[in-house]
Amino acid sequence: MRTLRIFITFLFLSFYCYPSPPIDFDDYANTVHQQAHETRRNKAEKLFTERKYPEAIETYKKVLTGNRSVDSKTLKTVAQSYSALNQSDESISYIEQYLYSDFDTDVFADSWFDNIRQTPQFKTTTEKYTPKFSVWSFMYLYVALIGFYIAFIVQFNRKVDRPAKALIGSFIFIHSFFILHICLNITNYQYKFPHSYLMSTCFSFLYGPLLYFYFKRITQKYRFKKSDLLHLIPTVLFLIYIFPTYALSADEKLTLMFDRVRKGLNPGDSPDVIILVILKLISLVIYGHFIRKLYLASKNSKEQTNKEHRIWQRNIYFIHIAYVFCYAGYGILISNNIISGFLYHLQLVCMALMVMYIGYCANIQPSVFGGSFTFNKLFFKYEKSGLTSSLSVELKDNLLYLFDEKKIYKENDINLEKLAERLNTTRHNASQVINEHFQMNFHELVNKYRISEAKQIFNKDSQRNLNIIDVAYEVGYNNKVTFNKAFKKDTQTTPSEYQRMSVEAS
Repeated sequence: MRTLRIFITFLFLSFYCYPSPPIDFDDYANTVHQQAHETRRNKAEKLFTERKYPEAIETYKKVLTGNRSVDSKTLKTVAQSYSALNQSDESISYIEQYLYSDFDTDVFADSWFDNIRQTPQFKTTTEKYTPKFSVWSFMYLYVALIGFYIAFIVQFNRKVDRPAKALIGSFIFIHSFFILHICLNITNYQYKFPHSYLMSTCFSFLYGPLLYFYFKRITQKYRFKKSDLLHLIPTVLFLIYIFPTYALSADEKLTLMFDRVRKGLNPGDSPDVIILVILKLISLVIYGHFIRKLYLASKNSKEQTNKEHRIWQRNIYFIHIAYVFCYAGYGILISNNIISGFLYHLQLVCMALMVMYIGYCANIQPSVFGGSFTFNKLFFKYEKSGLTSSLSVELKDNLLYLFDEKKIYKENDINLEKLAERLNTTRHNASQVINEHFQMNFHELVNKYRISEAKQIFNKDSQRNLNIIDVAYEVGYNNKVTFNKAFKKDTQTTPSEYQRMSVEAS
């Protein structure tokens, strides 16, 4: 019995004397705080359900104050409560806070806000955040898509010099990318796609260099050097500066945009937008000066540039200059926080005009993209030719004699080899002489003379006695189909139509 009592006493002392685990006061405090928070929330929800909106608002505000994280649902409920009380300013304030916490523009369609839906404040806020479309946005989207298409198809044009098409293609691409960026901004889709924030800004210092080197390539057949990479220094430095912004998460970029909205600024612009505009304008002006010198030099060098290429260069140059002036006006507007109106869109109109003009040329005159030397392919093709200038002139004179006096183009079997034999030179030299002095190939030269002869015959045939096939044989063609095709390409009319017009004019 004594042993049993000792064992029971030992168990009793072990149970009461064993050290208890330490109390975690932080967890305890958090638990108490969470319980109090839930109590206040339940009370606020009950008051809201009972339509006691003033009391519910005060209780919800305590919930928001005591909550360590932003509660978007509570913010929305407070906004609904203020709307029920017809207090539009307070309601809109909490709607914006809700959007900053959980961007969902469907909140504007909530029936709870029918009381304040027609107020100017609600309409302004709705327009500020919800997706919207206008004539401008549709135009920009259309032009951007056209621009991407042009930049793509130009790269597959084998008639265009490779460096030239890479430069003009890149130039159009960044223009189109910028226009698409603006389209997202003015339609409020930058909130839906936060990573679009400043997405085209990294190209700010590439517009000038790309167009400058494109002009240099097509007017001077310029060969690029490693030192030309120095023109990329401003872009590289700017990328280093802006990279931390690009590396932000979507939520962080959204917060940056909302911060600008609170200040009444354009949410899609950089905080340093004024400095950026000034630096970009300086870049555009400097390279515009260099492009002007290239354009004037090419304009005065008629031997290397035909009419179509001069028109192409002139139009691109003047559109670029117009863009520089419009961009200067744009800088003045945004420095005064003016982010709408025709003057604000004018620089984009110039961009769109350039994209559409290049798109038109891509379909009508794709050869102009590479410059005159690419169109005729003679500068590179004959770069290592041994033909001297004096011999070239002599061969040209002999060729004119054969065509003008001997009229060898009337021979239906005439070809480049036979022409070279009569010139007493090589086939290669004969081709080079035609390309250099007439800016066309052998077949184009023969067709030119034949069609000119045919038109003279038609003009003299006032009674319309000649058959079309007889005229075709007379000027050197073997069949009527080939004659008709060549004649229409040269005159835009068929031989029959031309003959009829000649009779009517006589």
